[in-house]
Amino acid sequence: MSRTLARRLWGALAVLIALVWVFPVYWILNSAFQPADRLRSPEPAWFPRDLTGSGFARVFDEAFLDSFRLSITVTLIAVVGSALCAFLAAVAISRFRFRGRTQFVLIVLAVQMIPPEALFISQYRMLGDAGLYNTVGGLSLLYVALILPFTIWMLRGFADGVPIELEEAAMVDGCSRTRAFFLITLPLLAPGLIAASVYGFLQAWNEFTLAVVVMDPSNRTLPLWLRGLSDVSNDAIDWPGVMAGASLVAVPVIVFFMIVQGRMTSGLVSGAVKG
Repeated sequence: MSRTLARRLWGALAVLIALVWVFPVYWILNSAFQPADRLRSPEPAWFPRDLTGSGFARVFDEAFLDSFRLSITVTLIAVVGSALCAFLAAVAISRFRFRGRTQFVLIVLAVQMIPPEALFISQYRMLGDAGLYNTVGGLSLLYVALILPFTIWMLRGFADGVPIELEEAAMVDGCSRTRAFFLITLPLLAPGLIAASVYGFLQAWNEFTLAVVVMDPSNRTLPLWLRGLSDVSNDAIDWPGVMAGASLVAVPVIVFFMIVQGRMTSGLVSGAVKG
C-alpha cells in the first residue's frame, strides 16, 4: 500500500509539473483568440470566451511572409552547414589521432564558453569589411559559428559510441575505408545528426541578438518581426496580435519536431550509451 501511495503521489506531482509547464502555451493560444478589450480588462481571461480570429488576420500580412522566408532560409543554411562541419570534425576527433587533437578539443570547449555578446563588435566589423552586412549569407555564417561548438561535442559522443571494429570488419570483407564509412558508420550516426539538427534549428530559429546587430530594421527575421508588434506609439499594445504572432512563430518548430521526433528520441538514447 505504501508503494502504491508513493506512486500516486509522484504521479500527481508529475501531472502538476506538466500543467505548470503547459500553462504558458495555453495562455498564448487563449489570448490570441480573445478580443483586445477583454485582454485589457483588469480581470484575467482565464477561460476562452467570445473567441475571434481577428488577431491572426491583423498580423498575417506581407511583412510576416517576408520575415518567414528570411528566417527559414537562414535557419536551413545554418542547420545544414553546422551539421556537415560538425559531423566531419566529430568523426575526425573520434577516429584519428593527429597532432593538435587535444588542443582542438580544448579550443572548441573554450569557444563554447565565450558569451556571444562579447563578439558582437568584432563580428559586425568582420561582416562589414567582407560586404556581408544585412545579408542572408552573413547572418547564416554567424549562426553556423554559434551552433557549431556544441554540435561538435554532441556528435563526438555519437561517433565514440560506434565501434571502429564495424568498419574494420567491413574492410576485411573487401570494402574500402570510404565505402565502409558510408555503409556502416554513417547510418549509425544518422540519429545523432537528427538530434544535432533539432538543436541547431531551435538555436537559429529563435536567435534574436545577432539578428539585431547584423540586419537592418527593414530586413527582419521572425523574432525581430514579433518584437516589432509591440512597438506602438500610443502605448495601446495589440496583445491578441502579439499572441497570434507568437503562435505563428512557434508553428514551424512544432511541425519540424513532429517530423523528426522519432529519430530524435532514438538519437538521444543512443548518444548516451557507448559500445
